[in-house]
Order: sequence, then structure tokens, then C-alpha cells
Amino acid sequence: MFADRTAPGADVQSQWRSARSARCEAKACQTGKISTAETAAQSHIAQDAEVQTEQSKDPVQDFQQEVQVDYSGLLSFLQRVEDAVIKELNKNWKSHAFDGFEVNWTDQDETVLCLHTLSYPEAQDQNLQVTSVSWNATGSVIACSYGRLDDGDWSTEKSYVCTWNVDRRALNPQHPDLVVDVPSSVMCLAFHPSQPSLIAGGLFSGELVVWDTSRTEDPVIWRTGMTDDTHTDPVYQVKWLPDTKHRNHARLLSVATDGKILVWREEQDGRLALAEGFAIMAQQIPRSTRLKKVGWGEAAVGVTSLSFSHFDPGVFVVGVEGGYSLRCSAVAQAPALPRPGGSVPLRAPAELAFSPHAGPVYSVSCSPFHRNLFLSCGTDGQVHLHSMLQTQPLFALQLSKKYLFCVCWSPVRPLVFAAASGEGEVHLFDLARSMQKPAMSLKQSMSDCPVYCLEFNTKHTRLLAAGDAAGTVKVWQLSSDFTEQGPREMSHLEQLASEIMD
Repeated sequence: MFADRTAPGADVQSQWRSARSARCEAKACQTGKISTAETAAQSHIAQDAEVQTEQSKDPVQDFQQEVQVDYSGLLSFLQRVEDAVIKELNKNWKSHAFDGFEVNWTDQDETVLCLHTLSYPEAQDQNLQVTSVSWNATGSVIACSYGRLDDGDWSTEKSYVCTWNVDRRALNPQHPDLVVDVPSSVMCLAFHPSQPSLIAGGLFSGELVVWDTSRTEDPVIWRTGMTDDTHTDPVYQVKWLPDTKHRNHARLLSVATDGKILVWREEQDGRLALAEGFAIMAQQIPRSTRLKKVGWGEAAVGVTSLSFSHFDPGVFVVGVEGGYSLRCSAVAQAPALPRPGGSVPLRAPAELAFSPHAGPVYSVSCSPFHRNLFLSCGTDGQVHLHSMLQTQPLFALQLSKKYLFCVCWSPVRPLVFAAASGEGEVHLFDLARSMQKPAMSLKQSMSDCPVYCLEFNTKHTRLLAAGDAAGTVKVWQLSSDFTEQGPREMSHLEQLASEIMD
């Protein structure tokens, strides 16, 4: 009666789901299909046009076609203007309007800029001063010496010689490329004129040292040592001289306040040996009728600076502590007063004494453009322009109420020179503009500390380096006004020198 049975399932279609699906399909989430159509941006009409002129049927004939010239008219014209043209050509040939003018294709700089302010913090911490600056033979490296020029006994004071390559991209103004420790205060520096790595220095102790900056371990390659020939006073200037006997060698000249001017030669054992020497003695200074009649003793006269003539290597000018500038001869044979010790007899070079400053002369500079002109400056704050042919100066300029420590002619402008003052300024003079006041005065520092040294860069002529008592070296970029020679500048300089003789 009862048995298991499986009945088939019932399948009922959902009306809600079908209606829902229909609605979802009708409501799409995406935008409708975008219809696109291509439209030409260029015009439909194209036409060829020739860039060059159309070629003629017979190009050879065009070039060979004879030009029609009115020779009779041309001859008549040349005959009419011949006299006038010859007259103008003769006038231009005799003109001096463009004498000394040189075309300069570089960009014009109308302002003076301070490119770099260099210092060595460790030397500044010891209150050391920049006593000297020097550019090397390539004009890319500047060296400075640290020491003291003010009162005090600095014979045992440790000092430094520092160098920077100003062309280097990674230049660090407060981190020199090379630092040389020196046991005595360095008073002056001079790079070798042709070997970029050699630099000579004069010390407070009277010694001379030559360093090779390419040798980082032991840069000292020559030195005088302490002998009977060595200076007994601080060395205030060193200068490299060409050696006429040995073309590849150079001699070294030094001046000091012991009155001696000494010339040294290199020895194989690292020594600098005395080759010849001079002595400035008070008794041997030529007297002028315009100079005071004083009792001339036999004491040496302290030499503070020296400059060689650029036209005669046998002529040089020295500045002395007594306020005089002296014209001297390198070929003088008169013996100086005898002195004890010394391996070489010293000669007396002084020939003419110029009208003095009111205090010691600190710097002299011979003109690179005129054989008879030189500048001097000193503790009276004046700059004197002298002719070597007479005792009285061309003119005297009162630049400072304090000392003037350095004066230097421009190597490229005959009428431009720079002076360093004790009031912290670098004065730039252009005698073409004014003979009474500086063309520009540059403030070296805000503290008004003295500027002790200057040097123009002879390779990169727009650069001027100046060192001061605060221990900083500033590299100034000069404007084109101070570096480009004018058309009549040399004639102006000649006229300036000739007026002295009248």
C-alpha cells in the first residue's frame, strides 16, 4: 500500500529576477560609445613652389655674359677724386687716434666684483695677518703668507703659507688646497715666474726658504739656513731673477731692514748660497742739494722694498726706512763699508736719492710702460710719482690719514695703479680720469683693518688680490674700464713724464 517514491521537482521561473535584469541592462554604468570622424587639418589643395630661382635655359651663358662697364665714366670719376683720396689717406697715415688701441672681443664688465674671500681659520684664531700675496705662473693659484707686521717679537711665532686654486669648481674659501707650516713668521712671498709650483718666502728670522707645492710630504727644497751671509733682520721682499749663466735656473733676491740686498743661487745639497750682494749705507747715499744736511753715519739703512726697471735689468729702485727712494745700479762696483763675516764682499749700488716721504717708504713700483717712471708710498699716507731723471716727484697724492702699505702699477693699463691703505681700502687710480682722487675705492673689510699687500694677475688681467690684517685675502674682478687700454694712453703717459722735465 505504501512505497518510496521520488517526485520530480517543480521549476518556477522568477518574474522579479527577469524584470530586474532587464532594468540593469537598460541602465549602463559606462558612457555610450564615442563616435569619431576624421577631419583633415591641412588644405586639400597642394601646390609645389620652388625655393630657388628657376634655372635658365643656358646657365653657362649667364655666367659668361660680359658685364657692360662705362670705362670712360669710371676713369673720369677716378681722376676727379684722386687728389682728395690721396690727401685723406696721408692724413689718416699720420693720425695717432688709434695708437695703443687693441680690439677686445670679450664681454664688457662695468662693475668691480669681489669674486672670493679666502681665509685660513686656524691662522685667524692665532690673530695672524696676511703679510704677502702672490699669483703663480699660470695665474690660477693664489698664495698668501701669514705672519705679523705690527709691534711685537714674532721670531718664534708659528705661521703658515696657504694656496688656493681659484679656477677649481670645488673651491672652499676657508679650506686651502695646501697649507705649509713654518716655524717663523713669513713676511713676504714670490712665486717662480715660469715654474708654477715653486714659491719663495722671506722669514722674520732673516732666512729664505723655497717650497715646491707639488711635494705634499716635505715641500722645502732650498733654504739659506742661519749663516754669516744670512740677513740679520726680517726679510721684507723676495724676487726671482733670471740667471744669465744657466738658462734653466733662476736666482733669488732678498731685501731686509739690515740694509743688505742679497742675490742667492741654488746648490745641489738644498742650500741657497750667496752669489753677490749690495748694502745701503747712510754714508754712501748720494746727497742732493734739495735734501737736508744731516750727519751721515756709517750705520746701514734698512731696505723695505725693491722694484726692477722693466726696460733696463741693471737699474732698480729701493725704498728705505729713512723715507727715501734710491735709484740703484746692479753693475755698481764701488765697495760698501767693510763688515765682519760674510763670504762675498758687498757693493754700494745707490746712485740717486729722491725727495723723501715724511716717514719710512713701504713700497716702490716701476712702471711697466715707461722706463723713467716709478711710484712710492709710505707711512705719511702719500703716493709719489717720480721720474728717475730728477729728485723732485711729479706729484704727491694724500690718500690716507694712516699708512699706505703697498702700491702697484697695472700690468695692462699704463695710467692705472692700485694702493693699499691702513684704513682698510684698496684705491684704484686712473690718471686718464683724475690725478687728484681715486677712480674707485674698494672696501676690503667692514672692520677697517689695514690692507697690507696687493698683486695684479698678469695672466688673468681682471683679477687683483689683496690681503689684510684680519687674515683674509680678497680676489677682486676689475671692470673693463681698468683693464682696456685707451687709444691715446701711451701718449698721455709720455706727456706726463715729459712735463716733469720742463
